[in-house]
Amino acid sequence: MHSHTLDVLGLELSFKAEADPRRIERARALLAERYARLAQHGGMLSKEKLLAFLALSLADDVLLMQEERGETDKRLQELLGNIEKVAG
Repeated sequence: MHSHTLDVLGLELSFKAEADPRRIERARALLAERYARLAQHGGMLSKEKLLAFLALSLADDVLLMQEERGETDKRLQELLGNIEKVAG
C-alpha cells in the first residue's frame, strides 16, 4: 500500500491506498482543473458551493458511464447470443 500526501484544492490530505500514484495524481489534477473551470464561471460562489457542484458533476459523469456500460454490456450479450445461434 502506498502512502500519499498531496494538496487537493488547498487542503493537505494524507492517506494510504493501493492505487497507482500516477492515477492518484491524475485524479488530483482532474479535480483541480474542473474546480478552476467552475470557479471561473461561478462568480462569487463560496468554495463549499463550488465543491458541491464539482461533486455533483463528477457523480453525473459516473452515472452516465454506468448507463453507457450497461448499454454496451447489453449489446455485447445480444451479439454473443447471435454468434451462438450461428455457430450452434
